Amino acid sequence: MRLRNVKYAKELIHSYPNYIVEKPKINKGRWHDIFDNDNPIEVEIGCGKGKFIYKKAEKNPDINYIGIEKFDSVIVRALEKIILKPLDNIKLIRFDANNILNIFASNEISKIYLNFSDPWPKRRHIKRRLTSPKFLNRYHMILQNFGQIYLKTDNYSFFEYSMMQFNNSIHYSIEDLSLDLYQNLMEDNIQTEFEIKFIEENKPIYYLNIIHKGV
Repeated sequence: MRLRNVKYAKELIHSYPNYIVEKPKINKGRWHDIFDNDNPIEVEIGCGKGKFIYKKAEKNPDINYIGIEKFDSVIVRALEKIILKPLDNIKLIRFDANNILNIFASNEISKIYLNFSDPWPKRRHIKRRLTSPKFLNRYHMILQNFGQIYLKTDNYSFFEYSMMQFNNSIHYSIEDLSLDLYQNLMEDNIQTEFEIKFIEENKPIYYLNIIHKGV
């Protein structure tokens, strides 16, 4: 899918350093200082236009949230939501998640959300999947013991692949899964923009809840 260019994106991003952290590497290991509290820190990788993470932050003021997105023209939409109704417990990072170990320290994160990640269906692109072994090892390095990873996707092949990777790893165990999340919907489920679209198209939403064993 081709991204639409937002001409004012860079200027707006640079205008709100309190919301978009432009040099996240210098904050590795000190994100609690950035939020000025010791509350748990939860991360959404690929936060898109920010609907999910903004609603999470709005509903849970005692939890800190960080949204990661690598495209200016996408993350600026998340920024606009915060500008309209500011929250103290949310930060955005324009960053490539491939380098996530450069911005978070060991045991710094309590939960990771992977919402409708690019499934990278071609075999030659397997290493790009956010649930490939290399990414699972990176999450292991930054997650707290018994931290959690939540995954939602409309792509069954990606769901199956992800489930197998978590199941094969000594660092994780599958706590819960669903082949159709909306058959037994959780009360605290927050929809993403993609999720709303897929539900309107009557597509099933696949779900995983993963526990980080910390071994």
